[in-house]
Amino acid sequence: MSRLPPLNALRAFEAAGRHLTFRAAAEELGVTQGAEAQQVRALESRLGMRLFDRLPRGLALTDAGRRYHARVRRAFALLEEATAELGQGRTVLTISVPPSFAQKWLVPRLGAFTRANPDRDVRVAGSERLANFQNDGIDIAVRQGKAPFGPGLRADLLFPAVYAPVCAPALADGNPPLHTPHDLRSHVLLQDAHGLWPLYFERHLGAPPSPGQRIVKFNQTSLSIDAVIGGQGVALACAPLVADEIAQGRLVRPLSRTIEDGTGFYIVAPRAPRRAKAVQRMRDWLLAQASE
Repeated sequence: MSRLPPLNALRAFEAAGRHLTFRAAAEELGVTQGAEAQQVRALESRLGMRLFDRLPRGLALTDAGRRYHARVRRAFALLEEATAELGQGRTVLTISVPPSFAQKWLVPRLGAFTRANPDRDVRVAGSERLANFQNDGIDIAVRQGKAPFGPGLRADLLFPAVYAPVCAPALADGNPPLHTPHDLRSHVLLQDAHGLWPLYFERHLGAPPSPGQRIVKFNQTSLSIDAVIGGQGVALACAPLVADEIAQGRLVRPLSRTIEDGTGFYIVAPRAPRRAKAVQRMRDWLLAQASE
């Protein structure tokens, strides 16, 4: 006997989890509201736990329901993807990348890949967590770290993580000046989750930032880059992630001294991927973009 719940019950649960009302889920599936609610109750009974809290004006997923819904929705997405590929003869490639890398490096270049590969659809999944290539539906990933990333995985260096101070042009030419590392002590420092300003100060100034130095912290690199474009301070940014902003004149590198933390951005994929040709084409394209 199969341990999986009936497909209709899973579909009812997936729709209810997106709409958070039985009425809207029933309209989407073309069934009555009563039938939709009954399918969800049957699923909860089979699993032996509540998946929803019934509220006066709708539904709320329980903790167990949220965890289960994320995987059930992903499973249906994989089924839809497989069906689309079968019917259209197109390859859907899913690439997982850190959100800041996606925003500042990948997305601005992705149009070139899709134009050169009209037979391939690309799905970008933003995540800091290393993909589980067997269960997540991810074909290839880019991650910052140190190789190797795990058994059975191939890792190709896209570019090393080299960090340099960057700021808006007006700030670089303003008062106080920003011509030497010592001038950093007179400016607001914008720091992302990597927290490398103390390392930069130790390496190039021989001492950490003073207790009175203003440091504004962000949990994502893209946020700190947006803040520095807005003239809010000086950021220590991974050079390739701000190359476009520098080329467009929105940012400048006022100081030549850089630091490295021993990590790099790597292309990571299984050694035996499911879509070997598509993965190899994306890998080759990423490496070519980085070499430019």
